[in-house]
Amino acid sequence: MDNIDIKILHELQRNARITNQELSERINLSPTPCARRVKLLEEAGVIKGYSAIIDPEPYGLPVMAFVTVRLAKQAEAEIATFEAAILQLEQVTACYLMSGRQDYLLQVYAASLKDYETFVRNKLTRVIGIAEIETHFAFGQVKRSLLLPVPKNI
Repeated sequence: MDNIDIKILHELQRNARITNQELSERINLSPTPCARRVKLLEEAGVIKGYSAIIDPEPYGLPVMAFVTVRLAKQAEAEIATFEAAILQLEQVTACYLMSGRQDYLLQVYAASLKDYETFVRNKLTRVIGIAEIETHFAFGQVKRSLLLPVPKNI
């Protein structure tokens, strides 16, 4: 990737619905090479896809929880079982493998505290291999950015 690719990615992160014409003008590149670069970034997997950013509260999911999970065993089979189960839970919008005492950090959305409790009781605690679950509720959001910082090596 070069500086032009970084500029393209920055503009697409700000507005993925931008036209190729407008994108090419913003980065000072003619439309055809600009479109070709976007296609190459998509094919290389740098651009994973495009989506709308939804505000969870008016959407009906005002409760956001960060859930730490520690597995009973960190063996390959247990890790694979846990990760496969988490992929099936639509309430989990993000799952990160972590360093430290906890093995995973999950981001979970729910319609209410009761809805979250039902999710934990009926789905999360039934995932095989979990030794410990700890929930932290977000009272509010101070910052959420989908813009990645510009890499220093470019």
